[in-house]
Amino acid sequence: MNLTGQVAKKVDIASDGKLLYEIYKYKPNDVAGIAPDKVRGCDLVSGEWGAVGSVISWNYLYDGKIETAKEIVQEVDDKAHKIVFKVIEGQILKAYKEFTITFHIEGDGNKEYIIWTIDFEKVDASIPDPSGYLDVLGAVINEIDAHILKKA
Repeated sequence: MNLTGQVAKKVDIASDGKLLYEIYKYKPNDVAGIAPDKVRGCDLVSGEWGAVGSVISWNYLYDGKIETAKEIVQEVDDKAHKIVFKVIEGQILKAYKEFTITFHIEGDGNKEYIIWTIDFEKVDASIPDPSGYLDVLGAVINEIDAHILKKA
C-alpha cells in the first residue's frame, strides 16, 4: 500500500465559478456564515487574504467532531482560478505527514465545475485515503453555490 497519493473530487456548480473563487481567495471567512454546519470559523493568522504566504486557520466539522487546520497559501493563479493550500498544523497532520489541498475551476462549454484535489503522505499504511475530507469540501461548495444562486 502506498503512503503517498492523490484524491480528487469534481463538483458541478450552477453559479459563476469566478464568484466561488473570489470567496476562497478574498473572503474564506464568509464560508462559516454560508455553511455553519460544516465550517465553524476561518481566520487570517498572518499575511493578506488572497496572497501567497498568508496563513489561514479553519475550524470545521469532520466525522462529527470539530477540528482545526492551519494552512499556508502556496499558490494563487488568477488566470486558471486555482488556489493551493498546504496544511501546516491541525488534527489532519496526526494521520498525514503532508496534506495539500488544491481548489481549481474547470469547465467545458457553458458548464463549470470545481475540482478539489488533495495530495497527501500518510503517517503509516493503516491510514485510509482522505476521501472523507473531499466529501466535506464538496458539500461546502454545494452550499456556497446555492447561496450565490439565492442572492442572484
